[in-house]
Amino acid sequence: MKFDTLRWKDGRFELLDQRRLPGKTEYLSLSSARDVAEAIRDMAVRGAPAIGCAAAFGVALEAARCVHLAAPAFLSSLDDAFSALSKSRPTAVNLFWALDRMKGAIDPGESPEAIAKALETAAVSIFKEDVEANREMGRFGEEIVPEKCSILTYCNAGALATAGHGTALGIIRSAREAGKDISVFACETRPLLQGARLTAWELAMEGIPTTLICDNTAGYLMSREEIDMVIVGADRVAANGDVANKIGTYTMAVLAKRHGIPFVVACPISTIDMETPDGERIPIEERGPDEVRGYGGVHWAAEGVAIRNLAFDVTPHELVTALVTEKGVIESPDAEKLSAFLAS
Repeated sequence: MKFDTLRWKDGRFELLDQRRLPGKTEYLSLSSARDVAEAIRDMAVRGAPAIGCAAAFGVALEAARCVHLAAPAFLSSLDDAFSALSKSRPTAVNLFWALDRMKGAIDPGESPEAIAKALETAAVSIFKEDVEANREMGRFGEEIVPEKCSILTYCNAGALATAGHGTALGIIRSAREAGKDISVFACETRPLLQGARLTAWELAMEGIPTTLICDNTAGYLMSREEIDMVIVGADRVAANGDVANKIGTYTMAVLAKRHGIPFVVACPISTIDMETPDGERIPIEERGPDEVRGYGGVHWAAEGVAIRNLAFDVTPHELVTALVTEKGVIESPDAEKLSAFLAS
């Protein structure tokens, strides 16, 4: 992998500005929790695991920035940081999981200096754990990929969406490392083109054979038996196995079911939300109309037309062939299997 999605060094935090890719490789240097919250909200960083890691570093940044304050003011500034970050995006549960981890690292009886150090340590741990989880996910997922396989992926669930290696693309990378004959169809992923701009860029950089297609081409390719497997990431998995992911994922799952193609979801355990019973309870972000109206300063929608811009959809667990995590693979996930898996 020839880039870093997130960088933390000597108390400085940088993230690769994904809005500029693939044309420019630029890093944003952030100095506060509000800066990080804005970067998450504006999709300079995106992907559930990457959002969680960024939020953790956002808290650590705020602690370092305010460490000179008296204890009451310091703790108040941290409360503001948690509030700002928690409001940045609603669907990816890793954000809230990471913030809870960071809250658990705070001992109010300690000095601001000690708390700031503990928060930095916690954020770095979250980052390192994500890289390791993705590697393990790739190892487990690679085992269910045939020796020769044409894989369809949707949106971007690669190193750009994580601390490194990736979830869905991590499986693809690991399968390639294992010597398997892998090729990829990457859906462009409307409206922000994460597949065209990010997934295709990642895979081309590593020499993995990749063909970019319009989203509405997938069904026809499946009917022609040109796709052997679908692998996607997830922003939240409910307790019954329902999966929230980039809008259009549900469409791919229905098409895969129709054509008898395995539909695999890859995510770390931190993406599984046992507090949310099913997909109906997952909050679905709805973004502004400009992302659908046009792109890159060019508008193609008629003036005055109503626009809906749902960022995610929910795939019922009945359509999921397997859920791949860093602890193993859950085939045909449902409430009973998920509960038993997490308890083991």
